Amino acid sequence: MTSSSSGLTFKLHPLVIVNISDHHTRVRSQSQPPVANGGDATSSSSNSLAPRVFGCVIGVQRGRTVEIFNSFELLYDSSSHSLDRSFLEKKQELYKKVFPNFYILGWYSTGADAEDSDMQIHKALMDINESPVYVLLNTVINHAQKDLPVTIFESEMHVIDGIPQLRFVRSSYTIETVEAERISVDHVAHLKPSDGGSAATQLAAHLTGIHSAIKMLNSRIRVLHHYLNAMQKGEIPCENSLLRQVSSLLRRLPAIESEKFQDDFLMEYNDTLLISYLAMFTDCSSTMNDVVDKINIAYERHTRRGGRTTAFI
Repeated sequence: MTSSSSGLTFKLHPLVIVNISDHHTRVRSQSQPPVANGGDATSSSSNSLAPRVFGCVIGVQRGRTVEIFNSFELLYDSSSHSLDRSFLEKKQELYKKVFPNFYILGWYSTGADAEDSDMQIHKALMDINESPVYVLLNTVINHAQKDLPVTIFESEMHVIDGIPQLRFVRSSYTIETVEAERISVDHVAHLKPSDGGSAATQLAAHLTGIHSAIKMLNSRIRVLHHYLNAMQKGEIPCENSLLRQVSSLLRRLPAIESEKFQDDFLMEYNDTLLISYLAMFTDCSSTMNDVVDKINIAYERHTRRGGRTTAFI
Protein backbone atom coordinates (compact mmCIF):
# COMPACT_ATOMS: atom_id res chain seq x y z
CA MET A 1 0.00 0.00 0.00
CA THR A 2 1.40 3.41 -1.02
CA SER A 3 1.97 6.38 1.26
CA SER A 4 -0.08 9.54 1.22
CA SER A 5 1.00 12.52 -0.85
CA SER A 6 -1.50 15.03 0.57
CA GLY A 7 1.05 16.72 2.82
CA LEU A 8 -1.30 16.73 5.82
CA THR A 9 0.13 16.44 9.32
CA PHE A 10 -1.85 14.19 11.66
CA LYS A 11 -1.76 14.46 15.44
CA LEU A 12 -3.45 11.64 17.35
CA HIS A 13 -4.41 11.94 21.03
CA PRO A 14 -4.17 8.91 23.36
CA LEU A 15 -7.86 9.24 24.29
CA VAL A 16 -8.81 8.00 20.83
CA ILE A 17 -6.68 4.86 21.20
CA VAL A 18 -8.07 4.21 24.69
CA ASN A 19 -11.65 4.62 23.43
CA ILE A 20 -11.15 2.21 20.53
CA SER A 21 -9.45 -0.35 22.75
CA ASP A 22 -12.23 -0.08 25.34
CA HIS A 23 -14.89 -0.43 22.63
CA HIS A 24 -13.23 -3.56 21.26
CA THR A 25 -12.76 -5.09 24.74
CA ARG A 26 -16.43 -4.59 25.67
CA VAL A 27 -17.76 -5.99 22.41
CA ARG A 28 -15.42 -8.96 22.59
CA SER A 29 -16.35 -9.78 26.20
CA GLN A 30 -20.06 -9.57 25.35
CA SER A 31 -19.84 -11.73 22.24
CA GLN A 32 -17.53 -14.46 23.57
CA PRO A 33 -17.75 -16.64 26.69
CA PRO A 34 -15.13 -16.07 29.39
CA VAL A 35 -11.89 -17.99 28.86
CA ALA A 36 -11.11 -20.60 31.48
CA ASN A 37 -7.73 -20.94 33.19
CA GLY A 38 -5.04 -22.06 30.84
CA GLY A 39 -6.71 -20.46 27.83
CA ASP A 40 -3.91 -18.00 27.10
CA ALA A 41 -2.67 -20.13 24.23
CA THR A 42 -5.75 -19.27 22.20
CA SER A 43 -5.74 -15.55 22.98
CA SER A 44 -4.37 -14.65 19.56
CA SER A 45 -7.00 -16.70 17.73
CA SER A 46 -9.81 -15.26 19.86
CA ASN A 47 -8.52 -11.77 19.06
CA SER A 48 -8.68 -12.50 15.36
CA LEU A 49 -12.20 -13.92 15.65
CA ALA A 50 -13.51 -10.98 17.70
CA PRO A 51 -16.09 -8.83 15.87
CA ARG A 52 -14.90 -5.55 14.45
CA VAL A 53 -16.01 -2.29 16.02
CA PHE A 54 -16.76 1.00 14.29
CA GLY A 55 -16.99 4.63 15.30
CA CYS A 56 -16.26 8.23 14.35
CA VAL A 57 -13.22 10.33 15.19
CA ILE A 58 -13.63 14.03 15.92
CA GLY A 59 -11.22 16.92 16.20
CA VAL A 60 -10.10 20.06 14.43
CA GLN A 61 -8.20 20.90 11.27
CA ARG A 62 -6.04 23.99 11.19
CA GLY A 63 -4.60 24.49 7.73
CA ARG A 64 -2.56 21.39 6.89
CA THR A 65 -2.62 20.05 10.45
CA VAL A 66 -5.33 17.58 11.47
CA GLU A 67 -5.63 16.95 15.22
CA ILE A 68 -7.81 14.02 16.34
CA PHE A 69 -9.01 14.60 19.91
CA ASN A 70 -11.83 12.16 20.63
CA SER A 71 -14.11 9.47 19.21
CA PHE A 72 -17.54 7.96 19.68
CA GLU A 73 -19.08 4.61 18.80
CA LEU A 74 -21.38 3.83 15.87
CA LEU A 75 -23.87 1.10 15.06
CA TYR A 76 -22.84 -1.11 12.13
CA ASP A 77 -25.00 -3.40 10.01
CA SER A 78 -22.79 -6.30 8.92
CA SER A 79 -25.31 -7.57 6.36
CA SER A 80 -25.38 -4.35 4.32
CA HIS A 81 -21.88 -3.13 5.35
CA SER A 82 -23.34 0.24 6.32
CA LEU A 83 -23.61 2.48 9.36
CA ASP A 84 -26.80 3.50 11.14
CA ARG A 85 -27.15 7.00 9.72
CA SER A 86 -29.84 8.23 12.13
CA PHE A 87 -27.72 7.14 15.10
CA LEU A 88 -24.70 8.93 13.60
CA GLU A 89 -26.60 12.18 13.14
CA LYS A 90 -27.96 12.03 16.69
CA LYS A 91 -24.51 11.45 18.18
CA GLN A 92 -23.09 14.22 16.02
CA GLU A 93 -25.72 16.65 17.30
CA LEU A 94 -25.04 15.72 20.94
CA TYR A 95 -21.27 16.07 20.59
CA LYS A 96 -21.72 19.39 18.80
CA LYS A 97 -23.43 20.79 21.90
CA VAL A 98 -20.56 19.71 24.17
CA PHE A 99 -17.65 20.32 21.77
CA PRO A 100 -18.78 23.08 19.38
CA ASN A 101 -15.31 23.41 17.83
CA PHE A 102 -14.94 19.71 17.02
CA TYR A 103 -15.92 18.27 13.66
CA ILE A 104 -16.19 14.73 12.35
CA LEU A 105 -12.82 14.03 10.72
CA GLY A 106 -13.43 10.41 9.76
CA TRP A 107 -14.02 7.04 11.33
CA TYR A 108 -12.25 4.16 13.06
CA SER A 109 -12.33 0.39 13.07
CA THR A 110 -10.31 -2.61 14.23
CA GLY A 111 -8.45 -5.20 12.19
CA ALA A 112 -5.07 -6.15 10.81
CA ASP A 113 -5.50 -4.19 7.58
CA ALA A 114 -8.06 -2.24 5.60
CA GLU A 115 -10.69 -4.45 3.93
CA ASP A 116 -12.56 -4.00 0.66
CA SER A 117 -15.85 -3.35 2.47
CA ASP A 118 -14.24 -0.46 4.36
CA MET A 119 -14.28 1.71 1.27
CA GLN A 120 -18.07 1.56 1.22
CA ILE A 121 -18.24 3.01 4.74
CA HIS A 122 -15.57 5.55 3.81
CA LYS A 123 -17.60 6.82 0.85
CA ALA A 124 -20.74 7.04 2.97
CA LEU A 125 -19.04 9.59 5.24
CA MET A 126 -17.88 11.84 2.41
CA ASP A 127 -21.07 13.90 2.57
CA ILE A 128 -20.07 14.87 6.13
CA ASN A 129 -16.35 15.30 5.43
CA GLU A 130 -15.20 15.37 1.82
CA SER A 131 -11.84 13.82 2.77
CA PRO A 132 -12.38 11.62 5.84
CA VAL A 133 -9.54 9.83 7.63
CA TYR A 134 -9.62 6.18 8.60
CA VAL A 135 -8.01 5.16 11.92
CA LEU A 136 -7.35 1.42 12.14
CA LEU A 137 -6.34 -0.34 15.38
CA ASN A 138 -4.80 -3.80 15.14
CA THR A 139 -6.01 -5.72 18.21
CA VAL A 140 -3.79 -8.77 17.66
CA ILE A 141 -0.94 -8.69 20.17
CA ASN A 142 2.53 -8.75 18.64
CA HIS A 143 5.25 -8.67 21.30
CA ALA A 144 7.97 -8.09 18.69
CA GLN A 145 6.32 -4.87 17.48
CA LYS A 146 7.66 -1.69 19.07
CA ASP A 147 5.42 0.88 17.38
CA LEU A 148 1.78 1.47 18.20
CA PRO A 149 -0.59 -0.87 16.30
CA VAL A 150 -2.44 2.13 14.88
CA THR A 151 -2.57 3.10 11.22
CA ILE A 152 -4.13 6.22 9.71
CA PHE A 153 -5.40 6.00 6.13
CA GLU A 154 -6.42 8.68 3.66
CA SER A 155 -8.24 8.14 0.41
CA GLU A 156 -6.77 9.16 -2.93
CA MET A 157 -8.07 8.83 -6.47
CA HIS A 158 -5.92 6.46 -8.52
CA VAL A 159 -6.38 5.60 -12.17
CA ILE A 160 -6.28 1.82 -12.59
CA ASP A 161 -6.73 0.36 -16.07
CA GLY A 162 -8.11 3.68 -17.22
CA ILE A 163 -10.75 3.73 -14.46
CA PRO A 164 -10.48 6.24 -11.58
CA GLN A 165 -10.82 4.46 -8.24
CA LEU A 166 -10.52 5.48 -4.61
CA ARG A 167 -7.70 3.75 -2.75
CA PHE A 168 -6.55 3.80 0.87
CA VAL A 169 -3.05 5.22 1.40
CA ARG A 170 -1.11 5.24 4.65
CA SER A 171 -0.33 8.50 6.42
CA SER A 172 2.23 9.19 9.11
CA TYR A 173 1.15 10.64 12.45
CA THR A 174 2.48 11.76 15.80
CA ILE A 175 1.07 11.30 19.29
CA GLU A 176 -0.04 14.57 20.85
CA THR A 177 -0.93 14.76 24.56
CA VAL A 178 -2.12 17.37 27.01
CA GLU A 179 -1.56 17.33 30.76
CA ALA A 180 -4.95 15.77 31.58
CA GLU A 181 -4.33 12.93 29.11
CA ARG A 182 -0.88 12.22 30.50
CA ILE A 183 -2.33 11.91 34.01
CA SER A 184 -5.15 9.66 32.79
CA VAL A 185 -2.87 7.38 30.81
CA ASP A 186 -0.48 7.11 33.77
CA HIS A 187 -3.43 6.24 36.04
CA VAL A 188 -4.63 3.53 33.66
CA ALA A 189 -1.12 2.10 33.43
CA HIS A 190 -0.92 1.76 37.22
CA LEU A 191 -4.33 0.23 37.81
CA LYS A 192 -4.27 -2.86 40.03
CA PRO A 193 -4.85 -6.07 38.01
CA SER A 194 -8.29 -7.64 38.35
CA ASP A 195 -6.73 -10.93 39.44
CA GLY A 196 -5.48 -9.33 42.65
CA GLY A 197 -1.85 -8.99 41.64
CA SER A 198 0.53 -8.23 44.47
CA ALA A 199 2.45 -5.01 44.95
CA ALA A 200 5.61 -6.79 43.81
CA THR A 201 3.89 -7.72 40.54
CA GLN A 202 2.81 -4.12 39.97
CA LEU A 203 6.32 -2.87 40.78
CA ALA A 204 7.83 -5.37 38.36
CA ALA A 205 5.42 -4.25 35.63
CA HIS A 206 6.26 -0.59 36.35
CA LEU A 207 10.01 -1.23 36.23
CA THR A 208 9.60 -3.26 33.05
CA GLY A 209 7.83 -0.32 31.45
CA ILE A 210 10.59 2.07 32.50
CA HIS A 211 13.23 -0.36 31.20
CA SER A 212 11.47 -0.62 27.85
CA ALA A 213 11.23 3.17 27.59
CA ILE A 214 14.93 3.62 28.38
CA LYS A 215 15.84 0.86 25.93
CA MET A 216 13.81 2.51 23.18
CA LEU A 217 15.35 5.91 23.97
CA ASN A 218 18.82 4.37 23.76
CA SER A 219 18.05 2.80 20.38
CA ARG A 220 16.71 6.11 19.02
CA ILE A 221 19.82 7.95 20.22
CA ARG A 222 22.03 5.34 18.53
CA VAL A 223 20.14 5.77 15.26
CA LEU A 224 20.55 9.55 15.48
CA HIS A 225 24.25 9.17 16.34
CA HIS A 226 24.90 6.90 13.33
CA TYR A 227 22.97 9.28 11.10
CA LEU A 228 25.03 12.28 12.22
CA ASN A 229 28.29 10.33 11.77
CA ALA A 230 27.27 9.40 8.25
CA MET A 231 26.37 13.02 7.55
CA GLN A 232 29.74 14.19 8.88
CA LYS A 233 31.59 11.69 6.67
CA GLY A 234 29.66 12.87 3.62
CA GLU A 235 27.93 9.54 3.08
CA ILE A 236 24.51 11.21 3.10
CA PRO A 237 23.53 14.79 2.21
CA CYS A 238 23.48 17.42 4.94
CA GLU A 239 20.00 18.29 6.23
CA ASN A 240 20.00 21.65 7.99
CA SER A 241 16.52 21.33 9.50
CA LEU A 242 17.53 18.13 11.30
CA LEU A 243 20.80 19.66 12.50
CA ARG A 244 18.89 22.60 13.98
CA GLN A 245 16.60 20.21 15.88
CA VAL A 246 19.58 18.25 17.20
CA SER A 247 21.32 21.46 18.22
CA SER A 248 18.20 22.62 20.06
CA LEU A 249 18.06 19.30 21.89
CA LEU A 250 21.71 19.39 22.87
CA ARG A 251 21.43 22.94 24.24
CA ARG A 252 19.12 21.61 26.94
CA LEU A 253 21.69 19.13 28.28
CA PRO A 254 24.14 21.57 30.00
CA ALA A 255 21.25 22.68 32.26
CA ILE A 256 21.54 19.43 34.22
CA GLU A 257 25.27 19.94 34.81
CA SER A 258 24.93 23.12 36.85
CA GLU A 259 26.12 23.32 40.45
CA LYS A 260 22.60 23.90 41.76
CA PHE A 261 21.36 20.78 40.02
CA GLN A 262 24.16 18.71 41.53
CA ASP A 263 23.43 20.04 45.03
CA ASP A 264 19.71 19.39 44.72
CA PHE A 265 20.32 15.97 43.25
CA LEU A 266 22.75 14.94 46.03
CA MET A 267 20.40 16.24 48.71
CA GLU A 268 17.46 14.29 47.30
CA TYR A 269 19.64 11.23 46.85
CA ASN A 270 20.87 11.38 50.47
CA ASP A 271 17.32 11.86 51.75
CA THR A 272 16.21 8.82 49.80
CA LEU A 273 19.05 6.73 51.22
CA LEU A 274 18.26 7.93 54.75
CA ILE A 275 14.61 6.94 54.40
CA SER A 276 15.65 3.55 53.04
CA TYR A 277 18.01 2.96 55.97
CA LEU A 278 15.38 4.01 58.52
CA ALA A 279 12.86 1.68 56.92
CA MET A 280 15.39 -1.15 57.03
CA PHE A 281 16.20 -0.52 60.72
CA THR A 282 12.50 -0.39 61.58
CA ASP A 283 11.89 -3.65 59.76
CA CYS A 284 14.86 -5.26 61.53
CA SER A 285 13.62 -4.12 64.96
CA SER A 286 10.16 -5.44 64.26
CA THR A 287 11.56 -8.79 63.15
CA MET A 288 13.74 -9.05 66.27
CA ASN A 289 10.77 -8.30 68.52
CA ASP A 290 8.76 -11.03 66.81
CA VAL A 291 11.61 -13.53 67.30
CA VAL A 292 11.98 -12.64 71.00
CA ASP A 293 8.22 -13.03 71.56
CA LYS A 294 8.23 -16.44 69.90
CA ILE A 295 11.23 -17.61 71.97
CA ASN A 296 9.59 -16.45 75.20
CA ILE A 297 6.41 -18.32 74.32
CA ALA A 298 8.22 -21.49 73.19
CA TYR A 299 10.68 -21.71 76.09
CA GLU A 300 8.70 -20.10 78.85
CA ARG A 301 9.30 -21.97 82.05
CA HIS A 302 9.82 -21.23 85.70
CA THR A 303 13.47 -21.34 86.58
CA ARG A 304 14.07 -20.41 90.15
CA ARG A 305 17.26 -18.52 90.63
CA GLY A 306 17.29 -16.66 93.83
CA GLY A 307 13.48 -16.83 93.99
CA ARG A 308 13.02 -15.14 90.65
CA THR A 309 11.36 -16.27 87.42
CA THR A 310 13.57 -15.52 84.43
CA ALA A 311 12.69 -15.41 80.80
CA PHE A 312 14.03 -13.94 77.62
CA ILE A 313 13.46 -10.26 77.36
